[in-house]
Amino acid sequence: MPVNNITGLPGNAAQPRTESNQVQVGRNEPSAAQQASGRPSTVDTVSLTDTAARLREMGNTLAKLPVVDSQRVEAVRRAIAEGTFEVDAERIARKMLSFEQELVR
Repeated sequence: MPVNNITGLPGNAAQPRTESNQVQVGRNEPSAAQQASGRPSTVDTVSLTDTAARLREMGNTLAKLPVVDSQRVEAVRRAIAEGTFEVDAERIARKMLSFEQELVR
């Protein structure tokens, strides 16, 4: 059964297919000798895109980072409790934009 929409987005809302974001999967049909012998009839191949490679690299980088910075959590908790915690909306916006730009690259 072919899978046509793996993004969960309805209809054509999925990202258009291009050479750079397409995963290629191939299958060789069995020869007559393979069919007669009962040996494995096909050889499957998969070709991953540069996007998949970047995602794997990002995952490996994230796996090396500590899950929680306990000292930072405690400092924020203390600042909130003391009423001195300040939110820098401009800094947060810059960080969000930077993150989005990294995803595009």
